[in-house]
This record gives sequence, C-alpha cells and structure tokens, in this order.
Amino acid sequence: MAFAPLDPVLHNQLRLAVVSLLVSVDSADFTFLLEKTGATRGNLSVQITNLKDAGYITVKKTFKDNYPNTRCALSAKGLKAFEQYVQALKQYLGPAAG
Repeated sequence: MAFAPLDPVLHNQLRLAVVSLLVSVDSADFTFLLEKTGATRGNLSVQITNLKDAGYITVKKTFKDNYPNTRCALSAKGLKAFEQYVQALKQYLGPAAG
C-alpha cells in the first residue's frame, strides 16, 4: 500500500492550526487566530499570506473602530484540501492503530 502524499501547504503546524480553526467558523479575525494559535503577529501574518496565495483562505481587510481588521475565511478549495489532508493522515495512522 502506498501512502498518500501530505499537502505541503497544510503540513506546517501554524498553517494547519489556522485552517483547523477556520473549518468550524464562518470567518475569524486576526486577533482571534493570534490568541488561539499562540503565534507571533509576524509569523501568523506570513502563514495567512501563504494560505491565501495557495487559495485555501480568503482574506478581507477592513477597519473596525478606526483599527485595521483582517478577517479570514476558509475557501472551498481550502476545505477540500483539509479533508484530503485528514484522510491522508488517517492512512498513515491506520497501521499503527491496528
């Protein structure tokens, strides 16, 4: 049995954490993601850009009470990639569980 390749975009702890959080919400702002992941602002910003460039999330920048507000949402492509990633991981874990 050949193992499915793991998506290199999602095979990063912070990017996987961001996508995992976005799966269960309509959208989330930068501050929420920052608090939940424990990442630094700079690292989170870079990983959000990587996910956006891959087409896995959409990013909307607005102002909220005169402060910049960045909202992220999972795209259909991102959801599909996440589901495939989870299935691939299950394949890797299957032999260990048996």
